[in-house]
Amino acid sequence: MNITGTHLNYYQVCKRKLWLFANQINMEHTSDLVYEGKLIHEESYPQRSSKYEEVELNGIKVDFYDPRNKVIHEIKKSNKVERAHELQLKYYLCVFERNGIVGVTGILEYPILRKRDTVVLSEVDRETIKTIEEEIVQIVENENCPPLAKKNICRNCSYYEFCYSTEEEI
Repeated sequence: MNITGTHLNYYQVCKRKLWLFANQINMEHTSDLVYEGKLIHEESYPQRSSKYEEVELNGIKVDFYDPRNKVIHEIKKSNKVERAHELQLKYYLCVFERNGIVGVTGILEYPILRKRDTVVLSEVDRETIKTIEEEIVQIVENENCPPLAKKNICRNCSYYEFCYSTEEEI
């Protein structure tokens, strides 16, 4: 299984969302919130596309990579699930490192909030990510979808209508 940053993000936010996404039940294409996030990514830093690169590596896709300073820039709309964003960025740092690109740091950027957080990868993070990767594989390969976990953030999820209209087990 090719694990992406989205898998780690969804793992942190909601195991059900992770399972649905990984099993090709995709709702993002119909979500206004997802579309809004894409616009923020595209329009917040227009000068970056000429200066930095969008990089794909082993199934991950980072928003912008500054190869000169070895910095991954990850742009997010809101910091409501900041821990998930941080885990996703740490995973990107880990993938770069696994591919021989060492000494990379990350910056989480929230342009609407005018907030930036620096993210670095520690030895504890490396071990945690290995464990999470194993758990992701177990969740995704399970025949059954995890049960609905009603959370405050559900209303902003692209799967909201799907989950709450099909509350029985999938």
